[in-house]
Amino acid sequence: MTAAVVVVTTTATVLMAFSAAKIQEDDALDRFTAAAKTSFGAMFGQAWPHLEQFMAGNPRALELFSQGMDTAAVDWMLVTSHPQLTNDDFKAPEGPPEIVKSSSRSLDWTTGDKNANPPDRRAALESVQDVVLLRTTGPGKLLSTITTDPATGRRLLVVSANFVAYWVVQFFDLTTFEQDLAAQRWKLAWIALGVTVLGVAAAVFAAGRIRRPVLRVASAARELGGGAFDVRVPVKGRDELADLAASFNTMADRVGTAIEELRAKDRQQQRFVADVAHDLRTPLASMVATVDTLDNASPEIRTRATELLGTQARRLTRLVEDLMEISRFDAGSADLRPELVALPALVEDAIEVSVPETPVQVTSTGDTTVSADPRRVHTIVCNLLVNAERYGRTPITVSLEGLSDSVTIRVADSGPGVPDELRPILFDRFVRGDHARQATEGSGLGLSIARENALIHGGEITVHNDRGAVFTVSLPRESPA
Repeated sequence: MTAAVVVVTTTATVLMAFSAAKIQEDDALDRFTAAAKTSFGAMFGQAWPHLEQFMAGNPRALELFSQGMDTAAVDWMLVTSHPQLTNDDFKAPEGPPEIVKSSSRSLDWTTGDKNANPPDRRAALESVQDVVLLRTTGPGKLLSTITTDPATGRRLLVVSANFVAYWVVQFFDLTTFEQDLAAQRWKLAWIALGVTVLGVAAAVFAAGRIRRPVLRVASAARELGGGAFDVRVPVKGRDELADLAASFNTMADRVGTAIEELRAKDRQQQRFVADVAHDLRTPLASMVATVDTLDNASPEIRTRATELLGTQARRLTRLVEDLMEISRFDAGSADLRPELVALPALVEDAIEVSVPETPVQVTSTGDTTVSADPRRVHTIVCNLLVNAERYGRTPITVSLEGLSDSVTIRVADSGPGVPDELRPILFDRFVRGDHARQATEGSGLGLSIARENALIHGGEITVHNDRGAVFTVSLPRESPA
């Protein structure tokens, strides 16, 4: 990441510096050329009348022209034009262009001092004569080109103008100009280097700020994978890295919760298996012992053994049915077949089936018709009635109350109530009201099945003490599909 940022920063800075230098150099050269043309045009505009007189046959006019040019120009030449560019009135001599007049002074471009003798620009003129002298431009048109003086090795800007049979040429030494451009390029290079260093420093700093949170998340992920489900990453700021840390913490919370639920489920299953084995052992042992007495000669003993065998078989049957129902809940395969149910009639039937010999008072208020699975609601009421009869005392009351969006079934007894230490685990499997593993008729699965049946309807079941144990079942008007 750091290398990528450094490469991008360096490349962008170099390209920017190069583009800026190129644009600045082109602009400076254009301005220099424009200024040179302006200077040359002004000079030529003042001196050309003397050149016109010279062409008309006045020899002294050439000296006046030369004086005017020396006053305004530094390096200049007057050369004959190409024959093909002249007219019938002013014929240039045949052959290569000839120097008619040149400057009598010049400047030393390295010191700024005047030279006693001007440099010979013949070689420089020859190197550009095809460009300067052979272009078919009208009189007074300015041309410019850049060449290198073979004699001095310096680069020159050559500006020229045609006047019928003659060309006026002026040379501008670019040495100082290019030295200034070179100095400017070095300045840009140092600026680019400084920007690059700052960019690299910023990239390293930014990469460090990014790298540290990522490393913390990676380390926390390794710890989480190793089983440390309580590991969390500090969340700082509101940027994407903070979102990453917050997302990791959310994931860790969910993973920890899921693992804890799986562990709890595993412990529950282990306890369930142990409880099933324990509860199956008792009736089976009783049945085995009873079968051994069936061949006894005494009719009374055989009759008693048969009764005991039937009782244990029925108990074993109920236990197996409850276990199968629990297993369907665990597997998520318990089906729900809702229909409209009138709860008062269902409660009366449950009383007849589960506690026919026990007086139970039933009261109903409001609309107590609900869309539910009648078999499962019947199971809930039966289990609560049996629990009230077995662990409470009479009178037992069942109160039905219809609300706007739900119906409640409240089963209350007049017994001692649910002990405080038993209440948190009352709806767990194989929990009995005596809280001891003494032999009882119940399997310890009734309240657990009642709760599962309430949950599958989208409802709930709770318990509290009010002059006895009070179980409250809340069912929605419409059961989930």
